[in-house]
Order: sequence, then structure tokens, then C-alpha cells
Amino acid sequence: MQWEDYRQSENLEDRRGGGGSFAGLPGGRGGIGIGTMVVLGLVGWALGIDPRLLIGGAELIGGIGGRQAPTQESRRSSGPPQDEMGRFVSAVLAQNEDIWSKVLPQQANMRYEAPRLVLFSGVDRSACGTAQSAMGPFYCPPDKRVYLDLSFFQEMQRKLGGGGDFAYAYVIGHEVGHHIQNLIGILPKANALRERSDERRANEISVRIELQADCFAGVWAHNIQAMGRIDQGDIEEAMRTAAAIGDDKLQKASQGVVVPDSFTHGSSAQRQRWFNTGFRTGSMQSCDTFKTQQL
Repeated sequence: MQWEDYRQSENLEDRRGGGGSFAGLPGGRGGIGIGTMVVLGLVGWALGIDPRLLIGGAELIGGIGGRQAPTQESRRSSGPPQDEMGRFVSAVLAQNEDIWSKVLPQQANMRYEAPRLVLFSGVDRSACGTAQSAMGPFYCPPDKRVYLDLSFFQEMQRKLGGGGDFAYAYVIGHEVGHHIQNLIGILPKANALRERSDERRANEISVRIELQADCFAGVWAHNIQAMGRIDQGDIEEAMRTAAAIGDDKLQKASQGVVVPDSFTHGSSAQRQRWFNTGFRTGSMQSCDTFKTQQL
């Protein structure tokens, strides 16, 4: 993937405590067990509406019947990131801004309002509450921000079998996809429906939300290819990552059995299919996961 010469986004907030490198990948904490990785894969890419509810219940939520989660002071740097991985994320965010600023008006007759992306290390604050590394990347609708601890990429590569610059860009594109859902009104409606549904139906709605975000990431990739910024093998890289974070693969690895009714993000095949749908067509209309019975 060609990103080094791309502009840097002005919508990135660097709250990390230190820098990182692309080769070794940032974070360096290590020691994240398979149980936490299931959280990263199955729950970390949650709907974005307070993913803490899916991880630790009320205990993690200050002011809602539980104790306040510990936090660390965030160091906010000024200007674009200086480390390679930070600059990579900033460039990918800028690519999303440029593409959706054209696609959204053309295909949805709406002006694109760019989200901000927050890089943090360990623990931080969001309008959805405490942001923690174990959640994985997530989008918070109230403040329209994507939260990302770059150690997720390290764990995705080491323990989930998905890695590479285009795979990481796909992760960012997926979270921006949730922002698109929020802008066009799908995300609040879908989550309101989830709240009125039983567990099985709520899980199905969650899967449809996540697969649509995958498809929107594919629309982004379609346009990146049209710009000549995709190298040979990039799409295969993204498809391997989509397969690595499928609910069926993660459930099989963690508990030995697959329970489709408990899926919240979609199977490996579904995630690959919907990313490829967006990539092949470049059309938001092709990403309507709510009007099809067969996902």
C-alpha cells in the first residue's frame, strides 16, 4: 500500500504516552492472553455504543452502579505524529477523508463530516466512557471519534494471523464505516432496535451493522485502488484479516465450538464477502445488509 507521500490528517489526536515503530509495531506491552484476544476480536470491534457494556458490565462504568475505572493522564502531542506508525494512521485517515468527501455527496447526497481519530496507550477517556486497550478499536458516536491503541495491530498480527499495512488500513476503514453509518442515520436506528430485541435478534442486528461497516471499508478500498495506491497482494492481505477476525474462527480457537446465534460480527466468510462486495462495486447501495435475508 502506498501511503508515505500522502498528506497527514488534521483530525488525529495523539494521546499516547510514547512513540512507536512500524517494523516492531508500537505498544510493546505484550502478555495479552487468548481470553483478552477473544475480547479484541469478538467484542473490541463492537457497535461503538459503549463497548464496555459487553466487556465488563456495570462494574467498569463510573456512575452506573459500579466503581470508576482507573485512568491514566493522557499526553496530547501537537502537530502530526513523528513515528512511522502514527504517520501511517494519519495518512490512512486522510485518505478516508478525501474519499468519503467525494463518495458521500455523490451516493447519499450528504456532506461528509470527518471523524477524529484518537491514538492512545492503555487507558483513555471517551464520550462513551473509559477507552481500554482490551476493547480493541471502536467508534464512539456521541463524540464522533475513533479510538485506537496501536498495540491492537501487534496482537492482530501475532495472535490472530492478520497483519500488514493494508490490513491495518482496513481496520481503520471499518471504524470510519461506523462513522458513515452514524452520519446517514443507520447506526442509531439499528441500536435502538437492538435494545428492543431479544438476545438472538440483537446479535443478528449487530452482525448486520458490522458487515455493513466491512462493506463500507471495501468502498474505501475500491477508491484507493482507483487512485493507484494499492500494491499487488493488498486485497488478499485484507481478506486474510477479515477471515482471521470472523466470529466462527475466534470461537473455535477460544472455546472449541462455534455458536452461530452468538455471533456479533459475522463469520469469516461473511466478513470477506461483504468487504469484497464494497471493493468490487464501490457502491454504498450494494452495502445494504439490512435488506438481504442471506448474509
